[in-house]
Amino acid sequence: MSDYFQRIRNQVMWDRLIAVVEEQARTLMRVAFSTVVREAGDLSAGVFDPQGRMLAQAVTGTPGHVNSMARSVKHFLAEIPAETMKPGDAFVTNDPWRGTGHLFDFTVVTPAFHDGKLVALFASTAHVADIGGNGPSPDSRDVFAEGLFIPIMPLCIAGEMNELLMKMLRANSREPDKLEGDIYALVASNEAGGQRLTSMMSEYGLATLDQLAEHILSSTDKSMREAIAALPKGTWTNSMRIDGFDEPVDFVATLTIDDENIFVDFTGTSPVSRKGINCPLCYADAYTTFGVKCIVAPRIAHNHAVLSRIHVTAPEGTIVNAPFPAPVTARAIIGQMLPEVTFGCFAQARADLAPAEGTAASWTLRFAGGVGMTGHRGGSTYQAQSFQSGGMGAHPNNDGLAATPFPSGVKAIAIEITEALTPLVVWRKELRADSGGAGFRRGGMGQVMEVGSRDESPFAVFARFERVENPARGRNGGKAGAAGTVALKTGKGLKAKATHVIPIGERLVVEMPGGGGYGDPMKRAPEAIAEDLRMGYVTREGAERDYGAVFAADGSLDVAATRANRAG
Repeated sequence: MSDYFQRIRNQVMWDRLIAVVEEQARTLMRVAFSTVVREAGDLSAGVFDPQGRMLAQAVTGTPGHVNSMARSVKHFLAEIPAETMKPGDAFVTNDPWRGTGHLFDFTVVTPAFHDGKLVALFASTAHVADIGGNGPSPDSRDVFAEGLFIPIMPLCIAGEMNELLMKMLRANSREPDKLEGDIYALVASNEAGGQRLTSMMSEYGLATLDQLAEHILSSTDKSMREAIAALPKGTWTNSMRIDGFDEPVDFVATLTIDDENIFVDFTGTSPVSRKGINCPLCYADAYTTFGVKCIVAPRIAHNHAVLSRIHVTAPEGTIVNAPFPAPVTARAIIGQMLPEVTFGCFAQARADLAPAEGTAASWTLRFAGGVGMTGHRGGSTYQAQSFQSGGMGAHPNNDGLAATPFPSGVKAIAIEITEALTPLVVWRKELRADSGGAGFRRGGMGQVMEVGSRDESPFAVFARFERVENPARGRNGGKAGAAGTVALKTGKGLKAKATHVIPIGERLVVEMPGGGGYGDPMKRAPEAIAEDLRMGYVTREGAERDYGAVFAADGSLDVAATRANRAG
């Protein structure tokens, strides 16, 4: 076979391998018990060679899971060498430092065999329903209080589940059936990937994946080096402050680009917190790497070759490299901010590359009911989680996206799902006018949600919200997005990080932040402002205040007068 046709064949098989891992992820979504996995896609799936190098990842999933799982497989191999693995084996951990950052995330690694030979490893991660301890509360003093810690260990041995481990998991969970179902879903996901892989290898007459792996990694590495070579060379530093828990958190990132590699160092970042918002380095690495890739190589396939060109470091003891046994349950608050910090470095290197700051960390609504959570006897006992999002920052070429889950990528859980599984009612869910930062490109809008209960009982909300004291900043003259707010409908303000019990008859109102604007607002086209007004993205008052808009007697935007007002 000529080199030309071999390259075509390799590319076809590469595409097929991506389809294999996407089916792996979709299997996990179809059979998982947890709503956040089944409905929101809070998961990852991928295939690795026997050395632990990621060859392909599923499109479905989050960067925090995918990139930290890509490093995690090497930890599994260090504990359980590939040559000792047998058909029917599977291994598991939820170790935050050797997995994906907190105890709720279970990673399962399964060896795949073809004609009796180990040819690959499949790994998948899912956010399970409950793992005991203090669960989602960031008030634990260490990881031991946050839930059950499972080191890397066998989950299946020769096709038989580790029943002692499953009994221990069930005994330590408030929702044992859901937890057990999620564990089985992870096993089924990897098995589906393995079955599809062996079918593919038989179809193409492959005894191993060695040649295909070499093609995938060498091609990707060549593309990644070319992308890096096109960037300016040097070192740039950016800082960003967020609300934190008891006190603000300051991020400091230093970006260095050389001929073939990119380095991001977080020296100068705030120390670990007493609260469970700390971030293990694996998770900080995952989101920082994702931010770099968004700028440098958004269209290059994601695998080991990309990850090996991006190097993330932080001094131990900083909030982005929290040492064991620091509390880490809410590490997403920190980790999901890191692409924004990195973008600020790239904006100095090349102003046309980076957007303004956005909301970043998800505004996840975590609800609970029952006497254990509210102290109220009567009403339903439940826990529910609903991913929601504020606005993204504006890009040099486009307005920011509204209510978009960047960088996590998790889908918002439909309100009908929450209402079907709990007594909660979402009375209002709409975009928040004037929340996008003003600019030549407008920041993305946040949203407003109003939630109550229909069974005449109180309900608890675990508030862990960011961008309330420190909104997303604009860039190159753009204005900041609106800050978030948390309150009762009757007007009483609530803390953005606390557990609140919403009284009987009251409703919770959350106003999610907007993204920052990009460029001078006075240079935004009046026609664009008119469209924003028509769509309800901007109010008349906001247009007058932020864009110098002038209105005619009939209430319509006077384009000519607006231009004259700006010129004067």
